[in-house]
Amino acid sequence: MKNDEPLAHSAKPDNDIPAQTYSGHITAVLKRAEDNVSAMTRYFSGDAKVMHDAVIRAALLHDLGKLDPDNQADLKQGSKRHLSLNHVDAGTSYLTKSKEFEAAFFVYGHHRGLCSVPFETGREALFLRDENIDKEVDQKLNDYLADHAEWCGNIDELSSDIANSGWTGLSRRLAFSCLVDGDYGDTAVHYGGEVEKKSVSQRWKERLEHLSAHVQKLQNQSDASDERKAQRQKTYEACCNADTKQGLYSCDSPVGTGKTTAVMAHLLRAAIDKKLRHIFVVLPFTNIIKQSVDVYRESLVLPGENAEEVVVEHHHQADFSSYDLRQHASLWTAPIIVTTAVQFFETIGANHPSQLRKLHELPGSAIFLDEAHAAIPTWLWPQAWRWLKDLTAHWRCHFVFASGSLPQFWQNEKITSSVEYVQNLLGIKQMTQANKQERKRISYFSCNKEFDINSLIKFIQSKNGPRLVVLNTVQSVAVLAWKMRKANKQVMHLSTALTPNDRAALVEDVKKRLIKKDDKDWTLVATSCVEAGMDFSFATAFREKCSAASLIQIGGRVNRHGASAQAEVFDFRVNDSLMNNNPQIVTSMNVLKTLFDEKYFETKTSTEIVTEAMRRELMSDFGKFERIASEIIKQEQVNDYPEVAKLCKVIDSDTRLVVVKNEIIEALRRYEKVNSLELICNSVQIRFFKINSKQFSSFCVPVNNHQEIYSWQGKYDGKFLGYMEAIIPLLELDANGFAMV
Repeated sequence: MKNDEPLAHSAKPDNDIPAQTYSGHITAVLKRAEDNVSAMTRYFSGDAKVMHDAVIRAALLHDLGKLDPDNQADLKQGSKRHLSLNHVDAGTSYLTKSKEFEAAFFVYGHHRGLCSVPFETGREALFLRDENIDKEVDQKLNDYLADHAEWCGNIDELSSDIANSGWTGLSRRLAFSCLVDGDYGDTAVHYGGEVEKKSVSQRWKERLEHLSAHVQKLQNQSDASDERKAQRQKTYEACCNADTKQGLYSCDSPVGTGKTTAVMAHLLRAAIDKKLRHIFVVLPFTNIIKQSVDVYRESLVLPGENAEEVVVEHHHQADFSSYDLRQHASLWTAPIIVTTAVQFFETIGANHPSQLRKLHELPGSAIFLDEAHAAIPTWLWPQAWRWLKDLTAHWRCHFVFASGSLPQFWQNEKITSSVEYVQNLLGIKQMTQANKQERKRISYFSCNKEFDINSLIKFIQSKNGPRLVVLNTVQSVAVLAWKMRKANKQVMHLSTALTPNDRAALVEDVKKRLIKKDDKDWTLVATSCVEAGMDFSFATAFREKCSAASLIQIGGRVNRHGASAQAEVFDFRVNDSLMNNNPQIVTSMNVLKTLFDEKYFETKTSTEIVTEAMRRELMSDFGKFERIASEIIKQEQVNDYPEVAKLCKVIDSDTRLVVVKNEIIEALRRYEKVNSLELICNSVQIRFFKINSKQFSSFCVPVNNHQEIYSWQGKYDGKFLGYMEAIIPLLELDANGFAMV
């Protein structure tokens, strides 16, 4: 490297990392961005050249302002402070003057995120400019361009028709993703945090054959009733053999009928027919990801392949914005990605670069929205539906909505504007037979009385075991489990107070215990994280009053294989000073009560129950629903990207990653590379307001002063209560003025 060659990034002598030249960075970003946009637009039905040109122009000029002499002095000095001049402004100056507004928009946002177009438009002459330095940058712009030409070549004039764009909010996010991944990815590779992208062959046809053989083997080994086995076989065949011509499908086969593998067979068929590049499995809860990943790795990974490269698991939000933490980001590059609804939908609606970096991988994918009833809040569906329709119509995506309690929201005009038809993968005859089996398998009851914690324990213990109890909050679950153990009851605890690793170990322990025929008198107390996807089969279940869909899902964890006589699920209310309530579900609770009063659970199918429940919930909260839903649609239409991102939070809470494992905490403090999956699997998510509360503040300490990631400094019991081991004594002090021992 010549001494006077300009830099894009400073050296890190402490880590033996050299500086990166400006030309080296620009060349690498151009290559990555062009690869991204070319791969993505293979599936685009619109004007791919306009999108391609905008991305390439943004990649070429995104760091133009780093050529300022003051910025170069900062970079060569290796200062950790911000550059003297906002390096983004030079690129936006050049691009806005040449009326390349889309490229300018991407350059302007490549660190701060996609901005509010209405706000920027209101700034008139300062549109996409830094008002503190715009005049200075304009005076120096020709010098920057000359330096750029010396090291990277002349900047050619744009050849495409910039007026013929047809951009939507989704297409802007997708194109922006191509640039951001190029920039962030090259930076992370240079600093040693990432390796270059590795391509893994899809091999869809071989995977489908492997899956079919695996399913047949499971059928032969299953101890389920003959009737249940026959139903599973029919479900698999119906999904595997269904046509793939449409872009949107549903599957509302009851719980325990093999949807996990049956829908995957359909997705593989769609990937073959439509030449797709990825398959996504989107789940509502992090704790069921591990179980699903295990199933898919066993049934889809071919001999000689690395299972972790073929089927990847992407737990929580782990899209860090700082250079030091970017290395821990999870990307969507594998053939099969298993992720959460939070990650999936918040990425589509995001404006921040660290979240959007992976979005360009979504076009040309088959997406399985498993347990779709719990995927997102109802008020998010109107805009989400528009995005999914856009992805199917213009980006060759293929969706399947599945659940044992699937509301047909596309039939509700308040959500989809007009009633739409979504083809069911199962036939009417098959669904009729399945619903008859459901009524024989399980019965639902609602308890009229309200329990305190002691009377609830007594009621639970009076029923056949093993028993499953599900409550609405982490605190309530931990307190009940703790109280039951104090009363010498056999109890296990499962909630997000435990890390994914510890939850996975506990799930395996539960499965092993359920197999033991002589081990009956015990109880699993859990949050809603066990509702969907868990292959549990208890004798009896109890569900704190919530929603109709939640109650039906708990029914899927009881007598799952239909081997016993009709089992019982109890809906109940609890009122105790140590157990808190979730105010967000009051409407759902009231609707569930009316459905019991009107005998819906005795006379209707699961699909009919949850569809009616959704209709009533919308009617009850229509003012709030309409206000939020219409505001999201409005802000998306006017391109106010920060506002859309704020409104589209699937979980309306600000959470932080809190690392529990000491070895990882110490590695992070030393700025060492940590595998992103190891980081996530040994951490918990805690709401930011709780981190700052008196119970939590002394236990949650920022790692290296990053406000995005914390270390846990309190007691942590990975076998039972998780971080609630440290919190329960403080809750007692608040409630009673003393702690019990």
